[in-house]
Formats: sequence, structure tokens, C-alpha cells
Amino acid sequence: MEWDNQTFNPDFILMGIFSYTPTHVFLFSLVLGIFTMALLANTLMVLLIYLDTRLHTPMYFLLSQLSLMDFMIICTTVPKMAHSYLSGRKSISVAGYEAEICFCVSLCGAECFLLAVMAYDRYVAICYPLQYPSLMNWNLCRLMAASSWFLGVFDGIVDVAVTLSFSYCSQAISQFFCDVPALLHLSCMDTSTFETLIFICCEVMLLLPLSLINISYTRVIITIIRMSSGEVWHKTFTICTSHLIVVGLYYGVAMFIYKRPTSNRSPAQDKMVSAFYTILTPMLNPLIYSLQNKDVAKVFSKVLGKK
Repeated sequence: MEWDNQTFNPDFILMGIFSYTPTHVFLFSLVLGIFTMALLANTLMVLLIYLDTRLHTPMYFLLSQLSLMDFMIICTTVPKMAHSYLSGRKSISVAGYEAEICFCVSLCGAECFLLAVMAYDRYVAICYPLQYPSLMNWNLCRLMAASSWFLGVFDGIVDVAVTLSFSYCSQAISQFFCDVPALLHLSCMDTSTFETLIFICCEVMLLLPLSLINISYTRVIITIIRMSSGEVWHKTFTICTSHLIVVGLYYGVAMFIYKRPTSNRSPAQDKMVSAFYTILTPMLNPLIYSLQNKDVAKVFSKVLGKK
């Protein structure tokens, strides 16, 4: 038969986001710069919180988990993209593709839940300051952080298990990293059931934590308005605003990517938005939220002074 005489290549081909024009070479260099900044900023946050006992509180422990997740997300996507671009080898094995999907989905899902935990921590700290040590004790803090990791990994395993059950008519994927929506375009089978599953997962992974964040910050805003001290009001408002900016960036992009039906997707549009939340956001999080914190800045200045 004609099919038997054909050479079948089981590997997928990641088409990438950049060509070799001068403009794209500049953009690629910019991505490497962002990648380096994200690595340094998130590594610095984790080390500062780990080394200084003044930052050994639930709030900063959760910040260190956020930085760790951002560090792992950008290390999952950018090195492979850079290697493919520089070497010209765009192929990736099925096992490698599924592994990267598992890492990406797990980390993004875990970060969704962690941002909700961080909002709850701020709610308890601001609305119930006297009861904070008992309501947000270390055991509960570690349990909620571990639950965020567990739920994210569970979602990643489910996505990988389902995508492995499909057959694909093409190996050329119009994306620069391993992503579930981009893979669905290549399926020879009806993926409507899986798309429904993704929608349900998005309801749980995105809307449920986002609802908790909205409730927490509604109560926080009401409490802030009632504060009589201007200095306390300003400090509290600054911390909460930074967190809300991070939440808005992350959830807004994630819902744009995963809550649209496959028929309404544009590959070029998906690439740009995906680059935002897998490359740019991990750099912005420590700059917007973590490194602007006065306590962290004091510890950082202390470390520089010792050097």
C-alpha cells in the first residue's frame, strides 16, 4: 500500500514565533533579556525570603512560592524555544511535548490557586489582624500552598492523559511552546468533548479562585476605607494594588487563551498572548509586587551593604 511506503515521523514540529528577519532577531534578543531578568528577579526573591528570618512569615512564604512557579514556567518554555531558533531544529518528540504540556498546565494551574491563597492571606491580615496568627498559622499556610501545587499537577496530568488518546493528522504546530489548544487544531478526531472538559477545568481553575479573590478584596477595600490612619491606609492600599495588578494580568490572559472555542482562535494571536503570560508575566510579577515591597527592599539593601 502507498501508506506503507511512506516514512512516518512521530515527532511534532514547533513552528516558533520568530523568523530570521532583523526585526525578529531583535525581538528574540529582547526575549532573552526578559528571560535573564525573570531568572534573576525570581531567584533573588526566593533567596532573600529563605535567608532572612524577618521574612519568615506566611505572606513572604507565599511570595517565594509565586517566584518559584514563575521561575519554573519561564524555564519550561524559553530554553526550548531559544534552542530551536538558534539551531534550526524545531522537532520535539511526542514524549517531550506531553511532558512540557504537563509542566506548563501544572504550573499555570498551581499559580491560579496560589494567587487566591495570597488574597485570602491579605484578607485575614487586614480584616482580622489580631486573629491572624491563629487564622493563618504555618500549618494552614503550608497546607494551602501544597494544595495549590497538587491541584495544578492534577490538572496537568488530566490534560496529558486526554491528549495522548487523540490521533493527529499533522505534526506542524503553530506555536513556540507545547500548548493544549494549539495541539487540538491538529487532531483527526472530534475534540468537542475535550473542549468541554477544558471549559469545565477553566471554570474550576480560573473562575473559582478569581471569585475567592474578588470576595477577599471586596472585604479588604471596605476595611481600608474605614481606616483612620493615613500611613496605614497608604501601605495597605499599595500592597493590595500590586497584588491586584498581578491577578489582573495573569487571569485576564489565561481566560483569553483557554475560555475561547477552538473555531475562534487565531494562531498568530495565540502566539502573542501566550508569549505575554509565559515570558513577560514571570518577569513582571517580582517587579510589580515582590521587589517593590519595603520589607524586601530593606533586606536587599542590607545584603548589598554587607557585600
